[in-house]
Amino acid sequence: MKSWISAMLIAMTLCSAAPARAQGCVTGGGATVCLTATGGTSNVQLSWTVSGAVSNLQVYRDVNSDPVGRSRIATVGSTVRAYTDATAVSGTPYWYWLKFTAGGITFDSNTAATARAGMRSLTSLQLSASMSPGWNLGNSLEAIGGETAWGNAATTQALINGVKAAGFKSIRIPVSWKQYADANDNISASWMARVTQVVNYARSAGLYTIINIHWDGGWMQPTYAQQSTVNARITKFWTQIGNNFKTYDDHLLFAGTNEVMKDGDYGTPTQEYYTVQNSFNQTFVNAVRATGGYNATRHLVVQGFNTNIDHTYNFLAVPTDTASKRLMVEVHFYDPYNFTLNDANDTIWQWGNITTNAAYAESWANESYVDAQMAKMKSRFIDGLGMAVLMGEYSALSRTSVDSAQKYRTYWDQYVTRAAYTRGIVPVYWDAGFTGNHSSGLFNRSSGAAVHSGVISAVVNAAK
Repeated sequence: MKSWISAMLIAMTLCSAAPARAQGCVTGGGATVCLTATGGTSNVQLSWTVSGAVSNLQVYRDVNSDPVGRSRIATVGSTVRAYTDATAVSGTPYWYWLKFTAGGITFDSNTAATARAGMRSLTSLQLSASMSPGWNLGNSLEAIGGETAWGNAATTQALINGVKAAGFKSIRIPVSWKQYADANDNISASWMARVTQVVNYARSAGLYTIINIHWDGGWMQPTYAQQSTVNARITKFWTQIGNNFKTYDDHLLFAGTNEVMKDGDYGTPTQEYYTVQNSFNQTFVNAVRATGGYNATRHLVVQGFNTNIDHTYNFLAVPTDTASKRLMVEVHFYDPYNFTLNDANDTIWQWGNITTNAAYAESWANESYVDAQMAKMKSRFIDGLGMAVLMGEYSALSRTSVDSAQKYRTYWDQYVTRAAYTRGIVPVYWDAGFTGNHSSGLFNRSSGAAVHSGVISAVVNAAK
Protein backbone atom coordinates (compact mmCIF):
# COMPACT_ATOMS: atom_id res chain seq x y z
CA MET A 1 0.00 0.00 0.00
CA LYS A 2 1.05 3.58 -0.50
CA SER A 3 3.06 5.30 2.16
CA TRP A 4 1.85 8.03 4.46
CA ILE A 5 4.73 10.12 3.22
CA SER A 6 3.97 11.49 -0.20
CA ALA A 7 6.51 10.82 -2.88
CA MET A 8 8.77 13.85 -3.05
CA LEU A 9 10.16 14.72 -6.43
CA ILE A 10 13.12 16.99 -5.74
CA ALA A 11 15.60 17.15 -8.56
CA MET A 12 19.15 16.90 -7.25
CA THR A 13 22.57 16.30 -8.70
CA LEU A 14 26.10 15.81 -7.47
CA CYS A 15 27.84 16.54 -10.74
CA SER A 16 29.21 19.82 -12.01
CA ALA A 17 26.87 19.91 -15.03
CA ALA A 18 23.39 20.56 -13.61
CA PRO A 19 20.78 18.40 -15.38
CA ALA A 20 17.49 19.68 -16.69
CA ARG A 21 14.37 18.87 -14.67
CA ALA A 22 10.90 18.20 -15.97
CA GLN A 23 7.80 17.00 -14.06
CA GLY A 24 9.89 15.67 -11.16
CA CYS A 25 12.17 13.68 -13.43
CA VAL A 26 15.85 14.34 -14.15
CA THR A 27 17.27 14.75 -17.64
CA GLY A 28 20.99 14.70 -18.34
CA GLY A 29 23.37 13.33 -20.95
CA GLY A 30 20.52 12.69 -23.33
CA ALA A 31 18.56 10.49 -20.91
CA THR A 32 15.58 11.10 -18.61
CA VAL A 33 15.02 9.10 -15.43
CA CYS A 34 11.88 9.23 -13.23
CA LEU A 35 12.02 7.40 -9.88
CA THR A 36 9.08 6.45 -7.64
CA ALA A 37 8.98 4.65 -4.28
CA THR A 38 6.03 2.90 -2.61
CA GLY A 39 6.00 1.50 0.92
CA GLY A 40 4.34 -1.87 1.37
CA THR A 41 3.67 -4.04 4.40
CA SER A 42 6.93 -5.97 4.08
CA ASN A 43 9.21 -3.86 1.88
CA VAL A 44 9.62 -0.73 -0.24
CA GLN A 45 9.13 -1.04 -3.97
CA LEU A 46 11.19 1.22 -6.23
CA SER A 47 10.46 1.65 -9.91
CA TRP A 48 11.72 3.99 -12.55
CA THR A 49 11.26 4.88 -16.17
CA VAL A 50 14.15 5.64 -18.52
CA SER A 51 14.21 7.50 -21.80
CA GLY A 52 17.56 7.30 -23.57
CA ALA A 53 20.68 5.23 -22.93
CA VAL A 54 21.90 4.78 -19.34
CA SER A 55 24.43 2.58 -17.57
CA ASN A 56 25.92 1.99 -14.12
CA LEU A 57 22.59 2.14 -12.27
CA GLN A 58 23.02 2.35 -8.48
CA VAL A 59 20.34 2.62 -5.79
CA TYR A 60 21.02 4.86 -2.78
CA ARG A 61 19.08 5.33 0.44
CA ASP A 62 19.10 7.61 3.48
CA VAL A 63 16.83 8.59 6.38
CA ASN A 64 16.74 12.23 5.29
CA SER A 65 16.76 14.19 2.06
CA ASP A 66 20.42 15.22 2.28
CA PRO A 67 22.48 13.12 -0.16
CA VAL A 68 25.57 13.59 1.99
CA GLY A 69 26.06 10.40 3.98
CA ARG A 70 23.62 8.30 2.01
CA SER A 71 24.30 4.59 1.48
CA ARG A 72 24.39 2.57 -1.69
CA ILE A 73 22.14 -0.45 -1.27
CA ALA A 74 22.26 -1.98 -4.75
CA THR A 75 23.84 -1.94 -8.22
CA VAL A 76 21.53 -3.13 -11.00
CA GLY A 77 21.77 -3.77 -14.71
CA SER A 78 21.14 -1.01 -17.24
CA THR A 79 17.89 -2.63 -18.40
CA VAL A 80 16.46 -3.16 -14.89
CA ARG A 81 13.51 -0.92 -14.03
CA ALA A 82 12.59 -1.95 -10.48
CA TYR A 83 14.13 -2.83 -7.14
CA THR A 84 12.72 -4.19 -3.87
CA ASP A 85 14.23 -2.85 -0.65
CA ALA A 86 13.48 -5.65 1.79
CA THR A 87 15.76 -4.21 4.50
CA ALA A 88 13.63 -1.10 5.11
CA VAL A 89 12.51 -0.90 8.73
CA SER A 90 8.75 -0.70 9.30
CA GLY A 91 7.51 2.83 9.79
CA THR A 92 10.85 4.52 9.11
CA PRO A 93 10.85 7.20 6.39
CA TYR A 94 13.47 6.75 3.67
CA TRP A 95 14.70 8.88 0.79
CA TYR A 96 15.92 7.12 -2.36
CA TRP A 97 18.04 8.10 -5.35
CA LEU A 98 18.95 6.26 -8.53
CA LYS A 99 22.43 7.18 -9.70
CA PHE A 100 22.99 6.72 -13.43
CA THR A 101 25.51 7.46 -16.14
CA ALA A 102 24.46 8.99 -19.45
CA GLY A 103 26.62 10.62 -22.11
CA GLY A 104 29.70 9.89 -20.03
CA ILE A 105 28.43 11.97 -17.06
CA THR A 106 27.03 10.68 -13.77
CA PHE A 107 23.71 12.05 -12.52
CA ASP A 108 21.27 11.55 -9.66
CA SER A 109 17.62 10.88 -10.38
CA ASN A 110 14.94 12.82 -8.58
CA THR A 111 14.57 12.03 -4.88
CA ALA A 112 11.70 9.71 -3.96
CA ALA A 113 10.59 9.43 -0.35
CA THR A 114 8.39 6.83 1.31
CA ALA A 115 8.19 4.55 4.31
CA ARG A 116 7.57 0.87 4.66
CA ALA A 117 4.19 0.44 6.27
CA GLY A 118 4.37 -0.62 9.88
CA MET A 119 4.25 0.29 13.52
CA ARG A 120 7.12 2.39 14.74
CA SER A 121 8.66 1.89 18.15
CA LEU A 122 6.82 4.86 19.62
CA THR A 123 4.85 5.06 22.82
CA SER A 124 1.45 6.72 22.62
CA LEU A 125 2.94 9.74 24.35
CA GLN A 126 5.70 9.99 21.74
CA LEU A 127 3.22 9.58 18.88
CA SER A 128 0.92 12.23 20.29
CA ALA A 129 3.70 14.83 20.05
CA SER A 130 3.19 14.86 16.25
CA MET A 131 -0.61 14.99 16.21
CA SER A 132 -1.50 18.58 17.19
CA PRO A 133 -3.71 20.21 16.25
CA GLY A 134 -6.50 17.89 15.20
CA TRP A 135 -9.84 18.44 13.46
CA ASN A 136 -13.13 16.53 13.54
CA LEU A 137 -15.10 15.52 10.48
CA GLY A 138 -18.14 15.93 12.70
CA ASN A 139 -21.24 13.82 12.14
CA SER A 140 -20.80 13.05 8.44
CA LEU A 141 -20.13 9.31 8.78
CA GLU A 142 -22.22 9.13 11.93
CA ALA A 143 -25.43 10.71 10.64
CA ILE A 144 -28.40 8.42 11.06
CA GLY A 145 -30.04 7.93 7.69
CA GLY A 146 -26.87 8.23 5.63
CA GLU A 147 -23.80 10.38 5.20
CA THR A 148 -25.64 13.45 3.93
CA ALA A 149 -28.80 13.03 6.05
CA TRP A 150 -27.83 15.73 8.55
CA GLY A 151 -27.06 18.35 5.95
CA ASN A 152 -23.38 17.92 5.14
CA ALA A 153 -22.04 17.14 1.69
CA ALA A 154 -20.40 13.78 1.13
CA THR A 155 -16.79 13.83 2.30
CA THR A 156 -14.23 14.33 -0.48
CA GLN A 157 -10.47 14.32 -0.92
CA ALA A 158 -10.68 18.07 -1.57
CA LEU A 159 -12.11 18.69 1.90
CA ILE A 160 -9.45 16.62 3.62
CA ASN A 161 -6.71 18.28 1.57
CA GLY A 162 -8.06 21.66 2.64
CA VAL A 163 -7.87 20.66 6.29
CA LYS A 164 -4.29 19.51 5.85
CA ALA A 165 -3.31 22.67 3.97
CA ALA A 166 -4.73 24.78 6.79
CA GLY A 167 -2.20 23.28 9.20
CA PHE A 168 -4.06 20.48 10.95
CA LYS A 169 -2.10 17.29 11.57
CA SER A 170 -4.80 14.87 12.70
CA ILE A 171 -8.38 14.07 11.82
CA ARG A 172 -10.99 12.37 13.98
CA ILE A 173 -13.67 10.58 11.99
CA PRO A 174 -16.77 9.71 14.05
CA VAL A 175 -18.49 6.67 12.56
CA SER A 176 -21.86 4.97 12.96
CA TRP A 177 -21.89 1.21 12.41
CA LYS A 178 -25.13 -0.29 13.74
CA GLN A 179 -27.37 1.25 11.08
CA TYR A 180 -25.21 -0.45 8.44
CA ALA A 181 -25.18 -3.87 10.13
CA ASP A 182 -27.61 -6.77 9.94
CA ALA A 183 -29.42 -8.38 12.86
CA ASN A 184 -26.27 -10.32 13.74
CA ASP A 185 -24.10 -7.17 13.72
CA ASN A 186 -22.36 -8.00 10.47
CA ILE A 187 -21.32 -4.66 8.95
CA SER A 188 -22.20 -4.25 5.28
CA ALA A 189 -19.32 -4.48 2.85
CA SER A 190 -20.39 -1.27 1.11
CA TRP A 191 -20.27 0.75 4.33
CA MET A 192 -16.90 -0.68 5.32
CA ALA A 193 -15.64 0.28 1.87
CA ARG A 194 -16.92 3.85 2.27
CA VAL A 195 -15.29 4.27 5.68
CA THR A 196 -12.09 2.86 4.20
CA GLN A 197 -12.29 5.35 1.34
CA VAL A 198 -12.55 8.30 3.73
CA VAL A 199 -9.71 6.94 5.87
CA ASN A 200 -7.66 6.71 2.69
CA TYR A 201 -8.45 10.36 1.91
CA ALA A 202 -6.84 11.23 5.22
CA ARG A 203 -4.01 8.83 4.49
CA SER A 204 -3.33 10.48 1.15
CA ALA A 205 -3.32 13.91 2.78
CA GLY A 206 -0.76 12.76 5.37
CA LEU A 207 -2.98 13.12 8.43
CA TYR A 208 -3.00 11.01 11.56
CA THR A 209 -6.48 9.49 11.63
CA ILE A 210 -8.77 8.38 14.45
CA ILE A 211 -11.92 6.33 13.82
CA ASN A 212 -14.39 5.29 16.48
CA ILE A 213 -17.84 3.96 17.30
CA HIS A 214 -19.72 7.22 17.83
CA TRP A 215 -23.23 7.67 19.25
CA ASP A 216 -24.52 5.14 16.72
CA GLY A 217 -28.12 5.35 17.89
CA GLY A 218 -27.31 5.24 21.60
CA TRP A 219 -27.10 1.49 22.08
CA MET A 220 -24.00 1.65 24.31
CA GLN A 221 -25.81 2.09 27.65
CA PRO A 222 -23.59 1.54 30.73
CA THR A 223 -25.95 -0.55 32.84
CA TYR A 224 -25.63 -4.03 34.27
CA ALA A 225 -28.75 -5.00 32.34
CA GLN A 226 -27.14 -4.07 29.02
CA GLN A 227 -23.49 -4.89 29.79
CA SER A 228 -23.36 -8.35 28.21
CA THR A 229 -25.21 -7.34 25.04
CA VAL A 230 -23.16 -4.19 24.56
CA ASN A 231 -19.82 -5.91 25.11
CA ALA A 232 -20.75 -8.61 22.60
CA ARG A 233 -21.54 -5.96 20.00
CA ILE A 234 -18.35 -4.02 20.75
CA THR A 235 -16.41 -7.24 20.21
CA LYS A 236 -18.24 -8.03 16.97
CA PHE A 237 -17.83 -4.56 15.50
CA TRP A 238 -14.20 -4.03 16.48
CA THR A 239 -13.26 -7.48 15.23
CA GLN A 240 -14.60 -6.56 11.79
CA ILE A 241 -13.14 -3.05 11.83
CA GLY A 242 -9.80 -4.34 13.09
CA ASN A 243 -9.56 -7.02 10.43
CA ASN A 244 -10.34 -4.49 7.71
CA PHE A 245 -7.56 -2.12 8.79
CA LYS A 246 -4.99 -4.54 10.27
CA THR A 247 -2.36 -3.71 7.60
CA TYR A 248 -2.57 0.07 8.16
CA ASP A 249 0.38 1.65 9.93
CA ASP A 250 0.47 3.75 13.08
CA HIS A 251 -0.97 6.85 11.46
CA LEU A 252 -4.35 5.16 12.00
CA LEU A 253 -5.68 5.01 15.56
CA PHE A 254 -8.84 3.36 16.89
CA ALA A 255 -11.05 4.93 19.58
CA GLY A 256 -13.46 2.44 21.08
CA THR A 257 -16.42 4.58 22.13
CA ASN A 258 -17.82 8.11 22.37
CA GLU A 259 -19.33 9.96 25.33
CA VAL A 260 -20.69 6.86 27.05
CA MET A 261 -23.34 7.81 29.60
CA LYS A 262 -26.76 6.69 30.83
CA ASP A 263 -29.30 8.44 28.64
CA GLY A 264 -30.63 11.54 30.34
CA ASP A 265 -28.28 11.41 33.36
CA TYR A 266 -25.58 14.07 33.10
CA GLY A 267 -24.58 13.89 36.75
CA THR A 268 -21.76 12.10 38.52
CA PRO A 269 -21.89 8.45 37.44
CA THR A 270 -22.98 5.77 39.85
CA GLN A 271 -20.62 2.88 40.56
CA GLU A 272 -22.70 0.78 38.19
CA TYR A 273 -22.34 3.24 35.34
CA TYR A 274 -18.59 3.75 35.50
CA THR A 275 -17.87 0.09 36.21
CA VAL A 276 -19.80 -1.00 33.14
CA GLN A 277 -18.28 1.79 31.04
CA ASN A 278 -14.80 0.71 32.09
CA SER A 279 -15.67 -2.81 30.88
CA PHE A 280 -16.50 -1.35 27.45
CA ASN A 281 -12.96 0.06 27.24
CA GLN A 282 -11.43 -3.28 28.19
CA THR A 283 -13.60 -5.18 25.70
CA PHE A 284 -12.56 -2.79 22.94
CA VAL A 285 -8.84 -3.26 23.65
CA ASN A 286 -9.18 -7.03 23.83
CA ALA A 287 -11.12 -7.24 20.57
CA VAL A 288 -8.67 -5.12 18.57
CA ARG A 289 -5.57 -6.88 19.91
CA ALA A 290 -7.08 -10.27 19.03
CA THR A 291 -7.24 -9.38 15.32
CA GLY A 292 -3.43 -9.37 15.10
CA GLY A 293 -1.40 -7.81 12.33
CA TYR A 294 -0.49 -4.22 13.12
CA ASN A 295 -3.42 -4.15 15.52
CA ALA A 296 -1.31 -6.09 18.00
CA THR A 297 0.51 -2.84 18.78
CA ARG A 298 -1.81 -0.18 17.30
CA HIS A 299 -2.32 2.94 19.38
CA LEU A 300 -5.79 2.74 20.93
CA VAL A 301 -7.91 5.45 22.53
CA VAL A 302 -10.12 4.78 25.54
CA GLN A 303 -12.54 7.25 27.12
CA GLY A 304 -13.46 8.41 30.56
CA PHE A 305 -17.12 8.46 31.57
CA ASN A 306 -19.02 10.80 29.22
CA THR A 307 -15.55 12.13 28.26
CA ASN A 308 -15.90 14.48 31.23
CA ILE A 309 -12.53 15.54 32.67
CA ASP A 310 -13.58 15.22 36.31
CA HIS A 311 -15.23 11.83 35.80
CA THR A 312 -12.25 10.61 33.80
CA TYR A 313 -9.84 11.74 36.51
CA ASN A 314 -11.91 10.10 39.24
CA PHE A 315 -13.32 6.93 37.71
CA LEU A 316 -11.34 5.71 34.69
CA ALA A 317 -9.77 2.29 35.13
CA VAL A 318 -7.01 2.05 32.53
CA PRO A 319 -7.48 -1.24 30.64
CA THR A 320 -4.88 -3.94 30.81
CA ASP A 321 -3.10 -4.28 27.49
CA THR A 322 -0.80 -6.82 25.87
CA ALA A 323 1.01 -3.95 24.13
CA SER A 324 3.18 -1.63 26.18
CA LYS A 325 2.44 2.12 26.35
CA ARG A 326 0.04 2.05 23.37
CA LEU A 327 -3.06 3.49 25.04
CA MET A 328 -4.37 7.05 24.98
CA VAL A 329 -7.22 8.54 27.02
CA GLU A 330 -9.81 10.87 25.50
CA VAL A 331 -11.81 13.66 27.09
CA HIS A 332 -13.97 16.45 25.63
CA PHE A 333 -14.27 20.07 26.72
CA TYR A 334 -17.23 22.42 26.25
CA ASP A 335 -17.25 24.63 29.34
CA PRO A 336 -19.09 26.87 29.96
CA TYR A 337 -22.02 25.26 28.15
CA ASN A 338 -24.08 28.42 27.78
CA PHE A 339 -21.23 30.04 25.87
CA THR A 340 -19.96 27.09 23.82
CA LEU A 341 -23.02 25.03 22.88
CA ASN A 342 -26.28 26.61 23.98
CA ASP A 343 -27.87 27.92 20.79
CA ALA A 344 -31.27 28.60 22.35
CA ASN A 345 -30.33 32.22 22.95
CA ASP A 346 -27.40 34.63 22.83
CA THR A 347 -27.55 35.86 26.41
CA ILE A 348 -24.08 34.48 27.15
CA TRP A 349 -21.76 35.52 24.33
CA GLN A 350 -18.66 36.94 25.99
CA TRP A 351 -15.91 34.98 27.70
CA GLY A 352 -12.75 35.35 29.72
CA ASN A 353 -10.71 38.31 30.83
CA ILE A 354 -11.55 40.25 27.67
CA THR A 355 -15.21 40.44 28.74
CA THR A 356 -16.58 44.00 28.64
CA ASN A 357 -19.99 43.37 30.23
CA ALA A 358 -20.35 40.76 32.97
CA ALA A 359 -24.07 40.40 32.20
CA TYR A 360 -23.13 38.62 28.97
CA ALA A 361 -20.64 36.18 30.50
CA GLU A 362 -20.61 33.25 32.90
CA SER A 363 -18.89 33.81 36.23
CA TRP A 364 -17.10 30.44 36.07
CA ALA A 365 -15.11 28.34 33.60
CA ASN A 366 -12.78 31.18 32.66
CA GLU A 367 -9.02 30.99 31.97
CA SER A 368 -8.00 29.71 35.39
CA TYR A 369 -10.61 26.95 35.22
CA VAL A 370 -9.41 25.87 31.78
CA ASP A 371 -5.82 25.74 33.03
CA ALA A 372 -6.81 23.71 36.08
CA GLN A 373 -8.76 21.14 34.04
CA MET A 374 -5.91 20.62 31.60
CA ALA A 375 -3.41 20.40 34.46
CA LYS A 376 -5.57 17.70 36.04
CA MET A 377 -5.27 15.50 32.94
CA LYS A 378 -1.56 16.17 32.64
CA SER A 379 -0.94 15.28 36.26
CA ARG A 380 -2.77 11.97 36.38
CA PHE A 381 -2.24 10.58 32.91
CA ILE A 382 0.70 12.21 31.16
CA ASP A 383 2.97 12.67 34.17
CA GLY A 384 1.58 9.92 36.36
CA LEU A 385 1.08 7.12 33.84
CA GLY A 386 3.06 8.22 30.77
CA MET A 387 -0.23 8.01 28.89
CA ALA A 388 -1.16 10.34 26.03
CA VAL A 389 -4.28 12.48 26.29
CA LEU A 390 -6.59 13.58 23.46
CA MET A 391 -9.03 16.39 23.88
CA GLY A 392 -11.10 14.73 21.18
CA GLU A 393 -13.74 17.45 20.94
CA TYR A 394 -13.93 21.13 21.82
CA SER A 395 -15.29 24.27 20.15
CA ALA A 396 -17.42 27.32 20.74
CA LEU A 397 -20.39 28.23 18.55
CA SER A 398 -20.23 31.30 16.37
CA ARG A 399 -22.63 34.04 17.50
CA THR A 400 -22.39 36.42 14.60
CA SER A 401 -25.65 38.17 15.47
CA VAL A 402 -24.05 39.61 18.63
CA ASP A 403 -20.33 39.15 17.96
CA SER A 404 -19.89 39.90 14.28
CA ALA A 405 -16.10 39.76 14.51
CA GLN A 406 -16.25 36.45 16.41
CA LYS A 407 -13.87 37.98 18.93
CA TYR A 408 -14.97 35.85 21.88
CA ARG A 409 -15.37 32.58 20.00
CA THR A 410 -11.89 32.96 18.55
CA TYR A 411 -10.40 33.85 21.92
CA TRP A 412 -11.99 30.82 23.62
CA ASP A 413 -10.84 28.46 20.85
CA GLN A 414 -7.33 29.91 20.97
CA TYR A 415 -7.04 29.81 24.75
CA VAL A 416 -8.36 26.27 25.16
CA THR A 417 -6.16 24.99 22.33
CA ARG A 418 -3.09 26.56 23.88
CA ALA A 419 -3.92 25.38 27.39
CA ALA A 420 -4.16 21.80 26.14
CA TYR A 421 -1.18 21.86 23.80
CA THR A 422 1.27 23.36 26.29
CA ARG A 423 0.45 20.52 28.69
CA GLY A 424 1.03 17.80 26.10
CA ILE A 425 -2.65 17.22 25.34
CA VAL A 426 -3.70 16.84 21.68
CA PRO A 427 -6.52 19.32 20.89
CA VAL A 428 -8.98 18.06 18.24
CA TYR A 429 -11.39 20.81 17.18
CA TRP A 430 -15.07 19.88 16.71
CA ASP A 431 -16.39 20.96 13.31
CA ALA A 432 -19.99 19.92 12.65
CA GLY A 433 -19.93 21.28 9.10
CA PHE A 434 -22.26 24.28 9.10
CA THR A 435 -20.50 27.64 9.00
CA GLY A 436 -23.25 30.17 9.73
CA ASN A 437 -24.53 31.62 13.00
CA HIS A 438 -24.72 29.16 15.91
CA SER A 439 -22.35 26.72 14.25
CA SER A 440 -18.82 25.39 14.76
CA GLY A 441 -17.85 24.79 11.13
CA LEU A 442 -14.61 26.13 9.69
CA PHE A 443 -14.49 24.79 6.11
CA ASN A 444 -16.72 24.62 3.07
CA ARG A 445 -17.59 20.93 3.05
CA SER A 446 -17.86 20.75 -0.73
CA SER A 447 -14.68 22.56 -1.78
CA GLY A 448 -12.46 22.31 1.29
CA ALA A 449 -11.95 26.08 1.28
CA ALA A 450 -11.45 27.81 4.60
CA VAL A 451 -14.51 29.83 5.67
CA HIS A 452 -13.43 31.11 9.09
CA SER A 453 -9.72 31.66 8.52
CA GLY A 454 -9.34 33.71 11.69
CA VAL A 455 -10.51 30.86 13.91
CA ILE A 456 -8.43 28.37 11.94
CA SER A 457 -5.29 30.47 12.35
CA ALA A 458 -5.96 30.94 16.07
CA VAL A 459 -6.27 27.19 16.61
CA VAL A 460 -3.34 26.17 14.41
CA ASN A 461 -1.00 28.80 15.78
CA ALA A 462 -1.95 27.99 19.36
CA ALA A 463 -0.68 24.43 18.83
CA LYS A 464 2.86 25.44 17.93
